[in-house]
Amino acid sequence: MTDDSLFSTFSRAPVAFKKGEGCWLYTADGDAYLDAMAGVAVTSVGHAHPHVVDALKRQGETLWHVSNWFEIPEQAAMARRLTDITFADKVFFCNSGAEALECAIKTARRYQYVNGHPERYRIITFEGAFHGRTLATLAAGGQPKYLEGFGPVVAGFDQVPFGDHEALKVAIGPETAAILIEPVQGEGGIRPVPPMCLRGLRELCDEHGILLIFDEVQTGMGRSGKLFAYELTGVEPDIMAVAKGIGAGFPLGACLATAEAAKGMTPGTHGSTFGGNILAMAVASAVLDVLTAPGFLDDVARKGLLLKQKLAGLVDTHPTIFKSVRGEGLLLGVECKPNNMTVNDAFRKHKLLACPAGGNVVRFIPPLVISDAEIDELIRRADAAATELEQSLGQQGAAA
Repeated sequence: MTDDSLFSTFSRAPVAFKKGEGCWLYTADGDAYLDAMAGVAVTSVGHAHPHVVDALKRQGETLWHVSNWFEIPEQAAMARRLTDITFADKVFFCNSGAEALECAIKTARRYQYVNGHPERYRIITFEGAFHGRTLATLAAGGQPKYLEGFGPVVAGFDQVPFGDHEALKVAIGPETAAILIEPVQGEGGIRPVPPMCLRGLRELCDEHGILLIFDEVQTGMGRSGKLFAYELTGVEPDIMAVAKGIGAGFPLGACLATAEAAKGMTPGTHGSTFGGNILAMAVASAVLDVLTAPGFLDDVARKGLLLKQKLAGLVDTHPTIFKSVRGEGLLLGVECKPNNMTVNDAFRKHKLLACPAGGNVVRFIPPLVISDAEIDELIRRADAAATELEQSLGQQGAAA
């Protein structure tokens, strides 16, 4: 099915989809798959949401793109909506999570530069992190499997063990500009950072005159049950990277910052050809309409708790397949005993789409519009897949 003319950078599952609606994806043959991965936490309001589709159509019939050489009122309006409901005063729009992190890194370094500390350029990150696929964000993530073969690692990143507060204190030095962390590690295996640890980071940053950067590319835009996961912690960052769910499938990212943190980002210091174009802003604004509708996020939190409880029941029912469940809102992971890819393939056989992560975890990150009935169907399919996998592994064990 895969075309040889494509780069061989993806191990694609042998299935293609022609249509999506809500939490469902359909093949050309009409097979229906329950989507519990949402394009890896992207299709936040589901596939083909009527309000978002209408906004895309209306804007597409008038004007798509001009350039950031000109005023873009729609961009200013979207930025104002985000600053009105977050800690931030300033927004830079881009096209992806990696670009949002690149902007965050540059913003932190530039802040120190204009404050008279050009030597402060290093950023502390954490084991298990994933911040993107550019050379700088790969270095920030620090995972050898992603860095191999790409030459010298980009300088300026100091990684410490996840959850090791003492190692973090030791890592802060005269060249440190910022600390970068995901409130919940997504690719790293759905590992939440305890609020008290994030409060400790905030105190360290304030004490040492360094900035706190949150990577909310995966945790943001309602995924945690709040618009952004930092709201669950009582800790506000200085800079935050956002993407994935903000465009619900339309490529879009954003870097949010306080006015103080962003003061070094003056004309010419950064840019983007497509970032914040008119079509992207129309989609993002419609997505935000859905996410901020009265009661929507409260319902996401409720459904997240419901799914977490039902996944815990699944763990109890299949102790040879699953070990534990963890996460926040509709960003949940189940640690597996067999290889997580084997478990994920078993789910797909039952037309349930989930997503592997580090730590031998399978993620359940469905569209935020998933219904209670669809949660029940998700559990039914996962249970059937686990039962079948148990039988298969049991037979293999007997044969051995």
